[in-house]
Amino acid sequence: MKINGRPYRTIWRDGDAIQVIDQTRLPFAFAEVTLRTAADAGEAIKTMIVRGAPLIGATAAYGVALAMKADPSDSYLADASEMLRATRPTAVNLAWALTEMRQTLQLVAPENRAAAAFQKAAEICDADVASCAAIGDYGHGIIRRLWEGKGKPARLNILTHCNAGWLACVDWGTALAPIYKAHDAGIPVHVWVDETRPRNQGASLTAYELGAHGVPHTVIADNTGGHLMQRGQVDMAIVGSDRTTATGDVCNKVGTYLKALAAHAHDVPFYVALPSSTIDWSLADGRLIPIEERSADELTHMVGRGADGKLHKVQVVPDGSPGLNVAFDVTPARYVTGLITERGVCEANRTALLALYPEQARGAAE
Repeated sequence: MKINGRPYRTIWRDGDAIQVIDQTRLPFAFAEVTLRTAADAGEAIKTMIVRGAPLIGATAAYGVALAMKADPSDSYLADASEMLRATRPTAVNLAWALTEMRQTLQLVAPENRAAAAFQKAAEICDADVASCAAIGDYGHGIIRRLWEGKGKPARLNILTHCNAGWLACVDWGTALAPIYKAHDAGIPVHVWVDETRPRNQGASLTAYELGAHGVPHTVIADNTGGHLMQRGQVDMAIVGSDRTTATGDVCNKVGTYLKALAAHAHDVPFYVALPSSTIDWSLADGRLIPIEERSADELTHMVGRGADGKLHKVQVVPDGSPGLNVAFDVTPARYVTGLITERGVCEANRTALLALYPEQARGAAE
């Protein structure tokens, strides 16, 4: 992704430190944050300076590398991994990345662990970029077939929810990668961008990166999607995933389930784009996914830019009114048209997923 003409990943190494983009300051300020310790990485994940399942995993991997730079002992590796694992419970990429790091480093002598950790974290980031690019290619094929099947209309309307783009990953994104690929290929895509309360990741982040890439889009209130589908103004929906079960249930930003229900009611194709690192092969029922509950302050207050050009935090509920801020919901597999992965597109069920990832069936048998 290019910002002001300069290509950026969302996370990169700078000597012995790690640089990330502060997503809490977008879309009004583009700022970088330096991570020097594992605690810095944990705080960046917890406060959502970085967010999105793949990027959370990448940040955790580099957090382990920073820990190994400070103390490469077995005990500190275990402590740092558990600290990072506790930052956010829902996105399975976090646990996946930490497992990848520990399995690699346990085979390395302590004096060599820092270098090995930085190398492994970089490999995790590169693999995410490759996966997202492949997801984009497969998803582009779906978009093209849909556009051609509709007689190549002057505008193909795609609805998305939250942010599953470049900012949620290392580059390209998941749900937005097919849109970028289709746009770059000349297909006239237009994106309905859910604002995604309470943190407004759609309005602030998805709209920001789509605008930076030149993709036509319109920000809508979260409750507008069903109305647009009812009016025939949504041709397809694509969302991301923070955790997908082995049977195809999808956990994503809260509000996704309602969009899936509306899409099902109006025969709108509803796709989920995800890398294999987001699949939790140990779970068969989405109701077992731990759902993060965040501070009610995110719901009861909003941040925006005032007429003075400065950012202001304002209260939007009456004094004394409590709030429930559930961060995710689960969409049952039966409402998902298809899963777009780096290995191809499949139906949302165990048999179809195992056809793409046969090694998981062998692992279970062993």
